[in-house]
Amino acid sequence: MANRKKVALITGSNRGIGFETARQLGQQDVTVIVSARAEHEAAEAANKLRSEGIEAEAIVLDVTNAADRTAAAKFVESHYGKLDILVNNSGVGPTDGIIGLRASGSTESELQRIFNINLFSLVALTRELLPLLKKSEAGRIVNLSSILGSLTLQSMESSPIAPLRKFAYNASKAAVNMFTIHLAEELKDTNIKVNSVHPGWVKTALGSDAAPMSVPDGAKTTVAVALLGSDSPHGRFIHEINKELPW
Repeated sequence: MANRKKVALITGSNRGIGFETARQLGQQDVTVIVSARAEHEAAEAANKLRSEGIEAEAIVLDVTNAADRTAAAKFVESHYGKLDILVNNSGVGPTDGIIGLRASGSTESELQRIFNINLFSLVALTRELLPLLKKSEAGRIVNLSSILGSLTLQSMESSPIAPLRKFAYNASKAAVNMFTIHLAEELKDTNIKVNSVHPGWVKTALGSDAAPMSVPDGAKTTVAVALLGSDSPHGRFIHEINKELPW
């Protein structure tokens, strides 16, 4: 089915940065597919966006569920015939907060939980949707990472993020960055751009109320990278669009 407007799928977009990303993309005349694990949560988010004049659809998508991932791809294909933007926004953090220095304290269950959502499911969903992204005139894949996944900054003497060494979470984001690098190289001769983004320290459930950035400000980098032009960065780790972070 032909569709002239850009179409974006944003995972975990019923609240927080994901929802605000969908809103800001919709304000740029992008058709947004809002997803959540629960049908009513996705529907409520899409209805709210529609009330603001945004073209939005809702789907159930638990990124850890293979059947949901396949159904999402079938939905996009049957309704739009292509996908222009994939924002891999879904993610989880440590249950006991982000402060900590004991790598040996990461339990197997914590590692499995965080990597399953933050990395394994992200890779699987991207693979499922890649054929549809290849049908876009300007496909964009935006992987939500974190400055905490920067090996360069983590390993610095007097590192500014030294108190935030929670191994399972930080390692999952470093792995997301590696996926970005590898996928960008794989797709370098295509019309698809792949980038990691660090939204900043944002007032979310993970960031807490102590964070200096609002949710709308936190979504701006993702939205800008999702709408990059053909001569823009590819395979980079970006914060605030004009600032690249070290891997």
